[in-house]
Amino acid sequence: MTNPPNISRRTALAGVAALPLAASLASGARAAAPMAGMSIAPYQRVKLGGFDVTTILAGTATRPEPQSIFGMNVDAETFNEVSAAAHLPIDAAQFFFTPTVVNTGNELVLFDTGLSPDGTLAALQAAGYSADQVDIVVLTHMHGDHIGGLMQGDAPTFPNARYVTGQAEFDHWSQAGNENFDAKVKPLAEKMTFLGDGGSVASGITSMAAFGHTPGHMGYMIESEGKQLVLGADFANHYVWSLAHPDWEVKFDMDKEAAAATRRRMLDMMAADGVPFVGYHMPWPAFGYVEKKGDGFAYVPHSYQLLL
Repeated sequence: MTNPPNISRRTALAGVAALPLAASLASGARAAAPMAGMSIAPYQRVKLGGFDVTTILAGTATRPEPQSIFGMNVDAETFNEVSAAAHLPIDAAQFFFTPTVVNTGNELVLFDTGLSPDGTLAALQAAGYSADQVDIVVLTHMHGDHIGGLMQGDAPTFPNARYVTGQAEFDHWSQAGNENFDAKVKPLAEKMTFLGDGGSVASGITSMAAFGHTPGHMGYMIESEGKQLVLGADFANHYVWSLAHPDWEVKFDMDKEAAAATRRRMLDMMAADGVPFVGYHMPWPAFGYVEKKGDGFAYVPHSYQLLL
């Protein structure tokens, strides 16, 4: 057997004293990681029966003075109390712009096109799709943040697609003298199919009248293998100031009374049936559920239910 080494007290103490120095030298040899700032993944994909459903983040924006947009018919004290209870600042709101891609296995369907081609295409490509793979573009309504990505100059952004939108919505904007509509949508009119409530986009995708936000605003029911999901578009524009308080007026709702009635009807249905939904402006990645809460509703963000 080999005898252990003879370590004196002085040697041991010297070794202990050297440890912090060695650690500091090692630490000093590593460069500090650079600050990266806020970052959000540009897409989220889930399964719905036999379909892939992918939300893509086409852009975000901060807007000041939220009560100039939401809760316009309530006093400032009420708005501030509700905001504080939800841990929301009252000096700014964060908007998300979230088109959705549904892959049925036979067709690739894009719902809405964001503010611009650049933002939408970047998120679409991050999700593994290209513009020329899109078979159908569905426009839920004609506000600029939904039709902004339709054209690149004079050329369609999605060259192989056909287009679907509500008849009432198209008829309204075609007579409104809106420059954005005239530049983005009218050039594609010959490739468009128009539908009403209950119309079919493709197998498993059915339109739902959700008028009020705009005169012909549409939601869509997505169904596959007994599973359902509602694409709600802009029926509710904020998870607290609009969804939780469906009677609060929203600046962008063109018919505020009809929009509030639509919110209540759709929220009642989703809460009763336990159907998840995608909201175009809901907190990213925009999948969620609805629960009845008092006279209003509570937004329940998706966690992993649609990943299983």
